[in-house]
Amino acid sequence: MSKLSAPRRIPDPPAVPPPSRCRTYAELHWIEGEIEHWIRFGAEVENVIVSRRTRIVGFDAGTLFALVRWSSNDYGTTASRIDIVRAPTADEGYTTLPFVRPGGDSLLSVRGWPKVQIVLRAIDAIEALSIDPGEVAPDYWRHLHNRIAAGQSPRDYSRARHSVWLLRRRLLS
Repeated sequence: MSKLSAPRRIPDPPAVPPPSRCRTYAELHWIEGEIEHWIRFGAEVENVIVSRRTRIVGFDAGTLFALVRWSSNDYGTTASRIDIVRAPTADEGYTTLPFVRPGGDSLLSVRGWPKVQIVLRAIDAIEALSIDPGEVAPDYWRHLHNRIAAGQSPRDYSRARHSVWLLRRRLLS
C-alpha cells in the first residue's frame, strides 16, 4: 500500500510590493510666509493634490531628491532645513524622516539657513555644469554633509567625478 504525502503548501508571496512599484512619498505644505516645503530636485513620478496648501509627491526606488523645509513666525525664520534622500527599494532598510513616507537613505541633512545656503549653492553649481543633481554620486552628498558638519569647505563636484560615478554605477548594475 502506498502512502500519500500531504499536499505541499506554496507560501504566500511577500506583502511588500515589487521593487519596480515601490514608492517613497514626500508631503509638501505651503502656507505663504509661514510654512514652505518644496522639492529642490528629483524626478517626481506621482503628484497628488490633497488641498490648496498640501500635496504629496512620489518617487520611484533609487531616486535622489532634495526636500527643503522652512518655517517662520512673526519674529522671523524659526526653522530651515534641507534633506537629500535616496528612495529605498522594497528590500532595503531606511531612516524615517519627517514628511517622508516610509523614509529613505539620508545622504545629507542640514539645519540652519547658512548651512542650507551652502547646499543650495552646491546644487546650483552642479546644475551650472549641466548635470542633474538627482544623478550626482550619493557619496558626494555624504561628503558635503560631513564637510558642513565639520565646518570645512566641501570639494566641488566636477564633470570628471561625475563620469567616474556613471562608470561605477554601470559596473554595479
